[in-house]
Amino acid sequence: MMVRKTVRNMQTGETLLIIADDPATTRDIPGFCTFMEHELVAQQTEALPYRYLTPQGVTPLLHA
Repeated sequence: MMVRKTVRNMQTGETLLIIADDPATTRDIPGFCTFMEHELVAQQTEALPYRYLTPQGVTPLLHA
């Protein structure tokens, strides 16, 4: 997945903006963030293109 490769090459404090037009990303990007313990700080999925923001190097999500 391109997002995973990009996140690996990011420096602490950088934020990735993901722009997509595939409806599957509404499931895949939040799932990726949860699985990889990345924070999804914003998402816009009401209209195309979809947009997602995830920072690198922040405190991982806590599992309940």
